[in-house]
Amino acid sequence: MFSLFSGLFTNPEVNNAIGIVWHTSFIWLPLLLIFALLDLRLIYKRAQFIAKQTYVLLEIKLPREVFKSPLSMEIFFTSLFQTGLMGNWVEKYWKGQTSPWFSLELVSIEGAIHFFIWTRKGFQNVIEASLYSQFPGIEIYESPDYTLPLSFDPEKIGLWAKEFSLTKSDAYPIKTYIDYGMDKDPKEEFRIDPMTPLIEFMGSLGREHQVWIQIVIRAHKAEDKNPADGKPMDKKWVENAKEEIKKIQEKTKGEKGEDGKPGPARRSTKGEDDVIYALERSISKLGFDVGIRAIYTAPKDIFVSGNVAGIIGGLRNYNSNNLNGFRPQPYPEGEYELFPFIKRPARTINKEKRKILDAYKHRAYFYNEFKRPTFVLNTEELATIYHFPAGGLETSPSFARIGSKKSEAPSNLPV
Repeated sequence: MFSLFSGLFTNPEVNNAIGIVWHTSFIWLPLLLIFALLDLRLIYKRAQFIAKQTYVLLEIKLPREVFKSPLSMEIFFTSLFQTGLMGNWVEKYWKGQTSPWFSLELVSIEGAIHFFIWTRKGFQNVIEASLYSQFPGIEIYESPDYTLPLSFDPEKIGLWAKEFSLTKSDAYPIKTYIDYGMDKDPKEEFRIDPMTPLIEFMGSLGREHQVWIQIVIRAHKAEDKNPADGKPMDKKWVENAKEEIKKIQEKTKGEKGEDGKPGPARRSTKGEDDVIYALERSISKLGFDVGIRAIYTAPKDIFVSGNVAGIIGGLRNYNSNNLNGFRPQPYPEGEYELFPFIKRPARTINKEKRKILDAYKHRAYFYNEFKRPTFVLNTEELATIYHFPAGGLETSPSFARIGSKKSEAPSNLPV
């Protein structure tokens, strides 16, 4: 190895390259330092902007009966997308202004299930008006932050924390409520809601057990430019989906032989048609940048590791072999590192658990020290994984619900 490096430095071409880099350092080194300082300044200005905002945690309490399908929640997310419009270049990069983001939270505290939405105070009226318009029977309250009492002490507290990613590229959608037939109005005994197993599991938790599921969202914007006309284009999601459709269609034209001519064409299979239809339907709707994380905690002496399977299994109800799905990230809390027989130190795992817990409490995913890889889900997919259950769950004792139905007073009462 030493002889290899020593040989490099005796090579005239390498010495010439080193000389050019050294003698031009008065040009590129100041530029490099300027860009580094600008990047640090942007991080500081963003942190300053985020800290100046006022935030509120809203709890949605459901009526005894909810008759709306997830389509109503999809309409809510469509209205929420309009809040993602950012300012100009100066506001974004010089003043540190960030796109607003929201945290959708499904929480079980000792078996009692709660729906929360965390937002900047300035968007509270927009959220409340949109939800009331789609779900007239609900009630929305400002709630204290349920995450603040939890402090992770590995000697006393058992904690499992994970972030989730997609099994395929963003272009492929998950299995949605439309695939489950929830866009129709079937009889109660035929209704299938993929959220039901997860909610029933969360409702079965005992005293001092908690499960938190957090879905952090931000309106997705095209960040690439079309080399042909310079206009914004979305290579991550829309263009990627078009490329996948093109690949599937190319398969039906027949493979090229040795002479370069294509072989006999064939009809596309039903599976291929279904995938093409799903991809086209997916990119026809508005998209959000999404990050998902989950936490399960209980006192160490009663912590049940088997409950982790209930969380992962609940999220896998949206998975499809032909399309997409959710999987827990092997990191940052993976149990093994380079080889299966080399276990990571407990102190490293605990450090990463604290990091995820801290990010959860900040409802952060997109900026500065809490920035994590995200993926794109459209409004239909979001409405599938976060909606108010209807039908057979209206009598479930695990929900925080409104005690009585409100109505107007009779018009013939004496004054």
